[in-house]
Amino acid sequence: MKARVLVRLKPGIMDVQGAAVKRALAGLGFSELTDLRVGKVIDIDLEGRTPGEARARVTEMCRQLLANPILEEYTIETVDDLAPREVAR
Repeated sequence: MKARVLVRLKPGIMDVQGAAVKRALAGLGFSELTDLRVGKVIDIDLEGRTPGEARARVTEMCRQLLANPILEEYTIETVDDLAPREVAR
């Protein structure tokens, strides 16, 4: 079973990295940005799990290590939720 975890800072938490990227993009001429926040994507492949078991295991991984519950929030997508993503080359 494949899962994707999307981790983002909670609303109201200052995103220093996002602010730096926003400033850099504005300097490159992308001045139409009103906000930009940076997060992380974690792709996980689990052996021999049903979708429910996989989601439960990934939730525990997030609670114990992958996300800081004080500063971050996360969403979990299972393989059934995942659409092919365009890869830039």
